[in-house]
Amino acid sequence: MGNKIATREAYGKTLAKIGLENEQIVVLDADLSKSTKTADFKNVCADRFINMGIAEGNMMSVAAGLAAAGKTVFASTFAIFAAGRAFEQIRNSICYPKLNVKVCATHAGITVGEDGASHQSVEDLALMRSIPNMTVISPSDAVETEATIKAVAQYNGPCYVRLGRLPVNIVNSNSDYKFEIGKGVTLKEGTKATIIATGIMVDEAILASDILKAEGIDVRVINIHTIKPIDKDIIIKAAKETKVIITAEEHSVIGGLGSAVSEVTSEEYPVPVLKVGLMDTFGESGKPMELLKKYNLTAEEIACKVRKGISML
Repeated sequence: MGNKIATREAYGKTLAKIGLENEQIVVLDADLSKSTKTADFKNVCADRFINMGIAEGNMMSVAAGLAAAGKTVFASTFAIFAAGRAFEQIRNSICYPKLNVKVCATHAGITVGEDGASHQSVEDLALMRSIPNMTVISPSDAVETEATIKAVAQYNGPCYVRLGRLPVNIVNSNSDYKFEIGKGVTLKEGTKATIIATGIMVDEAILASDILKAEGIDVRVINIHTIKPIDKDIIIKAAKETKVIITAEEHSVIGGLGSAVSEVTSEEYPVPVLKVGLMDTFGESGKPMELLKKYNLTAEEIACKVRKGISML
């Protein structure tokens, strides 16, 4: 743990750093560069930054054209506008021809807070992972965000990176931490159940494991940063060894991490999978921490689901 840093902040700093090292990187933004933090890149590589205005669909089409010309393109706006408003252009112009565009969407989930339901994207992981050729990543903290941005810059193909506004704890501070696209990370070992989390809910999963440890319940905690391609091996191993899985995400329980994990277990090794996430509902305006509590996106709720899962065995 350490000072809290928003993943969007880490995105901006990393983008500026790699932009100075790689002249093929071009950054597009839909008139939100101060919020998405692509302004950090603009400050050091102004000749390769383009403000596309409030025209997200057009921005994705331009990104596709630049990628077709050999550039590595990062396109940013809020998640609700990237995944929602520009879905067709991402699908047809970027993913269908498998072009080298990184859609880095900030302000995802209900922790956008006071902006309210219209700006709280809780469907973006479901939308983006449904598109062929798209790689989908939801980093849990600033350390993982930096590793993600460096990795997708080297990866040749479409990527969707989900980033947040709320400052979060550092959970990947271990010196042996290694990021690899498509590979989950076991943060804690345990035998009674497995908590699989993504994004900001990884921190809550760790807190939940501490709550349960005090009760004598030893649980495994896995950080699944890559929603697609998902790490089937780590999920199947957890299912076989702990017999019950609880998923946690700041996203709808429909189509996101919980659904992806359930798809793996139902085909490979069926076990109970209980989901913590938005229960088929929109968010509302409010302070981020209050919203997380109201919608049960908490360590306490994860621990409750673990107890329920264990009781089903």
